[in-house]
Amino acid sequence: MTANRRSHPRPDDRELRLWKVGRALTLAFVAAVLVAGGIFYGLVELLDFNEIDNTAKLDAKTLFDLVKLSFGVVAGAGALVALVVSYRRQRVDEAGAHREATRLHTERFSQAVEQLGSDAPAVQLGGVHALAGLADDAPNDSLRQTCIDVLCAYLQLPFTPDPGDDPAHQEEHHRYLALRKVRHTILRLIGDHYRRPQGTHRSWQGCNLDLTGVTIDGRMDFNGASFSNGGVVSFDGATFSDGGWLSFDGATISDGGWLSFRGARLSGSDVSFNRAMFSGGTVTFDGATFSRGRVFFRRATFSGSRVFFGGARFSGGRVIFDGATFSGGTVFFRDATRSDGGVFFHGATFSGGSVAFDGATFSGGTVSFRDARGPAPSGLLTTASTPVSVSVILPSDWLASSP
Repeated sequence: MTANRRSHPRPDDRELRLWKVGRALTLAFVAAVLVAGGIFYGLVELLDFNEIDNTAKLDAKTLFDLVKLSFGVVAGAGALVALVVSYRRQRVDEAGAHREATRLHTERFSQAVEQLGSDAPAVQLGGVHALAGLADDAPNDSLRQTCIDVLCAYLQLPFTPDPGDDPAHQEEHHRYLALRKVRHTILRLIGDHYRRPQGTHRSWQGCNLDLTGVTIDGRMDFNGASFSNGGVVSFDGATFSDGGWLSFDGATISDGGWLSFRGARLSGSDVSFNRAMFSGGTVTFDGATFSRGRVFFRRATFSGSRVFFGGARFSGGRVIFDGATFSGGTVFFRDATRSDGGVFFHGATFSGGSVAFDGATFSGGTVSFRDARGPAPSGLLTTASTPVSVSVILPSDWLASSP
C-alpha cells in the first residue's frame, strides 16, 4: 500500500475478553447489596424512620415479613447469577459465531483468489465478483480491506497492450479484449461500492484504494461519493490513456479525505470534479503531466480543502474551474509549467481562501479569468506581466491594479 495509508483501530479486531465467573458474580452481588442498601436507606429517610423504638417486640407478622424478605433476597441473588451466566454464554456464543464467520470468509477468500489467478479470463471475472461479494459480507473492516487490496493489486499487474485487430494477431487481440473486460469490471465495481453512503451495506467508503501505477483506460465513476475520515485513494503514477474517464462529479471531500494523483499522466483522458464540494481534506496533482488530458472543476465549491498542482506540467492539457466558488481552502499552482493547453476560471468567484500562482511559468497556451469576480489570486498579476507567449485574459479591474 502507499505510504499515505493511515491505520485505524478496528473494534472488531479485538479478542473477546470476559471476567472470570467468580469475579463477575462477586462484583454483581456486591453491586446488588449496595443498591438494596441504598434503596433501604432512602426509604428510611423518606419515611422519617430515623429513630426506632428499642423496646418494641418482634411479633409473628413482622417475623414472617422478614422471612419473606430473606427469601426474596435469595431469589433475587439467584436471578442475578442466572443473568450474569446468561450474558456470559451469549458473549461466548457471539465470539464463536464471529470465529466461524471468519473461518468461512477465509475459505471463500482463498477460492476467489485462486479464480482471480486463473489463466482463463472468464474464471478471473468470476473471482472478481466473488471478491466483491466477500468484501460486502466481511465480518469486519480489516477483512473487507483485504479483499479490496487484492482487487487493486490485480489492476496494478502489467498487461500486454492491444496488438491490434490484424488477422495475424487475432488470438492475442481477443485475449486482450477479454482481460480488459476483467479490468473494467473491477473499476466499475469499485465505483459502484464507493458511491453507496458510508455505513450502509455494501459501502466501501472509508476504505483505502491503492491504485498506484494503474492504467485507466475505461470509465470509473465516483459521482456523489464522500471522501472523509482518513480514507486514502491513491492514483499516484497512474496512466489515464485515451478513452479513460474518472468522474467525481458531486463528490464531497471533507476532513481526513485524501485523493492523490502525484506523478499521474493524463493523455487524452479526463478527470471530472464538476459540482464537487471541497470542505476539507487534500487533493493533489503534484508533478502530474497533462498531455491532452483535462481536469474539470466546473461549479465546484472550495471552502476548506487543499488542492495542489505544484510542479504540474501542462502540454496540451486543460484545467477548467469555470463557475467555481473559492471561499476558503487553498489551491496551489506553484512552480507549475504551461507550454500549451490552459487553465480556465471563467465566471469564477473569489471571496476567500487562497489561489496561488507564485513561481508558475507561462510559456504558452491560455490562462483565462474572463468574468471572474473578487480579488486576483496570489502571484497571478506578477506572473502574467512577464513577457511570454501566452494568452492571459484578466478582468478589467484586475488589469487596472496590475504592476
